Amino acid sequence: MNSDWYKNAIIYQVDTAYFFDANNDGIGDISGILKHLDYIRGLGANALWLTPFYLTPFRDDGYDVKDHLTVDPRFGDIADMVMLLEQAEEMGLRVIIELILQHTSSEHRWFQEARKDRHSPYRDYYIWADEPPENDDPPMFPGVEESVWSWDETAQQYYRHMFYHDEPDLNLACPAVINEIERVILYWLRLGVSGFRLDAASHLIKQAGKGDVKKGLGLLNHLRNFVAVRHPETILLGEVDVPPQQYSDYFGDNDRLHMLLSFSLNKAMFLSFAHKDARPLVKALDDIPTPPARACLANWLRNHDELDLAGLSPAERRDVIKEFGPEQDTHIYQRGLRRRLASMFENDTAKIAMAYSVLFSLPGTPVIRYGDEIGMSENLSLNERNAVRTPMQWDTTRNAGFSQAERDKLIAPVMVRGPNRYRLVNVSKSQIQNHSLLHLVSNMARTRLGCKEIGSGTHKIIDMKMPSLFAIRYDYDGDALLMITNLSDKKVQVELNEPEIMMLTELLADEEYAKSGLLKATDRFPVNGYGYRWFTLKYTRE
Repeated sequence: MNSDWYKNAIIYQVDTAYFFDANNDGIGDISGILKHLDYIRGLGANALWLTPFYLTPFRDDGYDVKDHLTVDPRFGDIADMVMLLEQAEEMGLRVIIELILQHTSSEHRWFQEARKDRHSPYRDYYIWADEPPENDDPPMFPGVEESVWSWDETAQQYYRHMFYHDEPDLNLACPAVINEIERVILYWLRLGVSGFRLDAASHLIKQAGKGDVKKGLGLLNHLRNFVAVRHPETILLGEVDVPPQQYSDYFGDNDRLHMLLSFSLNKAMFLSFAHKDARPLVKALDDIPTPPARACLANWLRNHDELDLAGLSPAERRDVIKEFGPEQDTHIYQRGLRRRLASMFENDTAKIAMAYSVLFSLPGTPVIRYGDEIGMSENLSLNERNAVRTPMQWDTTRNAGFSQAERDKLIAPVMVRGPNRYRLVNVSKSQIQNHSLLHLVSNMARTRLGCKEIGSGTHKIIDMKMPSLFAIRYDYDGDALLMITNLSDKKVQVELNEPEIMMLTELLADEEYAKSGLLKATDRFPVNGYGYRWFTLKYTRE
């Protein structure tokens, strides 16, 4: 049993509806994911994170859940899910699914029963008020929703919704709701999932504490204990966008979240990329408390939402937007960008690979979003965050190989124009090109899987006296690793000032710098513009 598997994992995130359509109805499905597990495993990933596949009106990409215990017929049935879990296990792929506790769809049976009758046992499942409080949180989607409270004519009360008005917030201080959540967790545990991603974790904790985060954190203790006594290898991965000083609250003492999606590092990475200067990222790393022994960060470049820049200063935000999305139609929610990775980096393979080298160098577990490994782009004609939710581009055949359905039946249009159109950017083409982005990312992922020093060891930043260089060292059980990435387009000469290092052995690089792959620590050595060099170290031990 490997109860710390998540600390040495590569997670591949798949949007269920957009990955592959096996039954040709125009919508991606679970059977479609099953058909491409070999691709995911071959990429180097050993964990698969699925976005929601539950019964849903699908107004919010499936995060508006109508029934947590039912697979939406658009995506298949429970037998398809069992087949996926079975095959994934045989291939060494763990499966992480969404646990959406913060809200449900307004079409959920609980809400429909709750709104009919103030005395219904389901009334307390949600948060109601005769008059909304004067001071409440602003809506999560400014410009789309005006308030976190909406009037329900049937209920004759206001109900709270942190997100969209058709996603009422659950009352997580209600014991009956917690019992329902336990039923959901048990169901999916029995089917064989390896983890749950807690959507909107910081908001659900606040709801559990009736506005008091400290009180609400007890829910994480309860959930951790609930899964640990049944399946000790199961993880809880939290979406937690809070200041890094608060991360410790969500980890607890190895008794809350196993993994935390680090928004602070994500924002700092893009500020460093915009400035071609590693110092914002180094500062962000310094600001994060060391996670407890059985916990770690999860890091990503892009996800299924916006690139959220809230928390950066106005000047820093302007710099990132100027560099990666100056056009007005790329902006969203007054705080970020609705763009994919490749277009932000002008489809420059070297730049994108540089960003991945930084991602894989960070302490914690890397997350790759489907399609980013081949350089897919956003579709800005789609509303809000849907711009970054488009069909996977498999090949040059009909509908990018995603589906054989008629084009007007597709869940979202495939990219047919621009430099990232599917005839130019697709898996098949990437697989036969030796220096494609897919090959570079895959090499990094597979190399990273072998670096136990990152998941199990300690890290320290190495000051190279050059702001453009991000250099980090890991030590574990007598082994050491040094990872250097150049964030600028200028080639640099590096000199190590680490007296105990005797020899460096090249582990991975953007090109073959030295035939032997060996360097003395006293040697000066180059790193290309947007280049990277990873080394194992031989050093003197005191």
